Amino acid sequence: MDLVDGFGRVVRDLRISVTDRCNFRCTYCMPEEGMTWLDRSEILTFEEIERIAQLCVERFGVDSLRLTGGEPTVRAHLPRLIHKLGQLRLANGDKPDIALTTNGATLRNIASELREAGLDRINVSLDSLRADRFLAMTRRDELHNVLAGIQEAKHAGFHPVKVNAVIERGANDDEILDLANYGRDNNIEVRFIEFMPLDASNEWERKKVVTQDEIVSIISAVYPLTSVPARGAAPADRWSYNDGKGVIGVIPSVSHPFCGDCDRVRLTSDGQFRTCLFATDETDLRHLLRTGGTDDEIAEVIVNAVGAKWAGHQINQVNFIRPKRTMSQIGG
Repeated sequence: MDLVDGFGRVVRDLRISVTDRCNFRCTYCMPEEGMTWLDRSEILTFEEIERIAQLCVERFGVDSLRLTGGEPTVRAHLPRLIHKLGQLRLANGDKPDIALTTNGATLRNIASELREAGLDRINVSLDSLRADRFLAMTRRDELHNVLAGIQEAKHAGFHPVKVNAVIERGANDDEILDLANYGRDNNIEVRFIEFMPLDASNEWERKKVVTQDEIVSIISAVYPLTSVPARGAAPADRWSYNDGKGVIGVIPSVSHPFCGDCDRVRLTSDGQFRTCLFATDETDLRHLLRTGGTDDEIAEVIVNAVGAKWAGHQINQVNFIRPKRTMSQIGG
């Protein structure tokens, strides 16, 4: 059976956070100091994650699983989880698509292992190509390792490798064209992301958002672009370069919300089920998992949570309420 919300949207994508921990401290996500990490006992085990994923895939037809964090590669034995998820099958016998979003700092060491375990796709966060600015934005001197990790992912057979760049006015908006050139030169799809109100320091302001229209205008002034057909439920609008040198994407969560096509739900590292990145409430699946809940009982809770999913996050409305958790705690 399909998992359908009250607005007729069918859930096809489960975002799974495997840890709240991260080896970066990105300014738009985490404070520099003072994070209180979840105790290991609070984090879902691989077997618990597998059980929820199995229900979503086999019972509800969810065909896309994306592993996030925190930084997912800091979770020990991650390839073992990927292998488990790769054994799941949809009703037609196909395996779900398994993807990973990572900061790439250690990717050069594990890209091949992730690929061999069954990972299909990989997205790497890269907000600046300047070492000094990268350090300022992530609070870690790791640009060289991230760039090496991206190349290693390509060598391991991931195609396309996508790069995610959060663009913040006054921080890195003057690198939009540089990032586009990096993608063109390296056969990488760069996806620009509008700065969202999920930073730990509560410094987000609408004026710091560089909109999709601005980003596309800056790039198309140098490299003419043609819009790629509608994305469906995918979060990024996409454009191809007229000279054939690849594609860019923009995730316009603020200026052009795509809530009406949303097909995603989320599982936090501590087992909370969320129907939106910006949701203000959660459903506790961990308690059910650890107190003998049956598959039918867990499935019923998921169905009810999805049924109550709201129309959209209302970032541009006066009644918008920020989530209590930061991006790293929810799962990117």
